[in-house]
Amino acid sequence: MNNNDIVIRLRYALNIKKSDLIKVFALGGMTLDEAKVNDILTKQEPDSKRDDKLTMQQLEGFMNGLIISQRGQKIGADLQPIAPTFDMAKEEDINNVVMKKLKIAMSYTSDDYMAFMAKAGIEVSNSELSAVLRRPDHRNYKPAGDRYLRNILKGMAMTYRPDNGKS
Repeated sequence: MNNNDIVIRLRYALNIKKSDLIKVFALGGMTLDEAKVNDILTKQEPDSKRDDKLTMQQLEGFMNGLIISQRGQKIGADLQPIAPTFDMAKEEDINNVVMKKLKIAMSYTSDDYMAFMAKAGIEVSNSELSAVLRRPDHRNYKPAGDRYLRNILKGMAMTYRPDNGKS
């Protein structure tokens, strides 16, 4: 799954307008013009690199912007805004970080994720799901394959946009 495919699927599932998409990127510290957003929203060739149209940094900026747009800026004990973290260090971290940040942004629980996956036709155990949501340095951490994220996004689309057909 390409990085821009994640944004395309999230945009569809959450029904985000293009103008709002630009605002979400801006909240995450990424200034993009409409031409770049149009490029991001076009499907990549299957044999191209994962980050051909959207880098890990830009994807994580989008996810951070989504958190800020849904939950507001995080405020520290000194009442100053806390800068969002950038946790994607390598390619195998991308799906895990997107799942964690989506969970934070939309206030989802593990039960919500399991319901989305069940709606998409995939059954996972609670312990299997919690393993992909752990910190990378935890002994029970498991990298999330494309299967997890793809089916969560598919289940979200089926839940939030039931009359628009399959995603």
